[in-house]
Amino acid sequence: MVKFQTASAKKTCRSCIRLFPSGFLARARRKLIQESRSQRGFTLIELVVVISIILILISIAAPIYRNSIISSKEAVLRDNLFTMRSLIDQYTLDKQEAPQDLENLVSEGYIRQLPNDPFTGSNTTWEPVFEDTVLMSPDQLSPGLVDVHSGSSLNSLSGEPYSSW
Repeated sequence: MVKFQTASAKKTCRSCIRLFPSGFLARARRKLIQESRSQRGFTLIELVVVISIILILISIAAPIYRNSIISSKEAVLRDNLFTMRSLIDQYTLDKQEAPQDLENLVSEGYIRQLPNDPFTGSNTTWEPVFEDTVLMSPDQLSPGLVDVHSGSSLNSLSGEPYSSW
């Protein structure tokens, strides 16, 4: 039962009971209780459920995001390797000799600058492959650089090392 501080409030309340139907005050009291509950905030269980759902979604999205970043780096590496290999072939056919290092491609104007290896972050880690017996055309005078690989020691998403691409 509700306690009143003054006698006049007690009289007024008793007179209110006579004025209003019997279920009206009970409904009004329940409504006040419900309103006060809604103003208090979230329960601990509600917060735990929401945080659990957020953590589950993050645990699903994080590996997908990481794989998409690695896939994009792999695509950049494939493109860089394709470009440098085709430039090595063009240099060899134009000059009738293979380049002796990757800097020959830059100094002769075949490429503005060597691209960065996306996994090492440097353009100095490329691994050039030299062969003494490979000649691309009968007019070629001297062998030299024939291929290039990544200098990364990491493995691709398929398990193949980037240095073998």
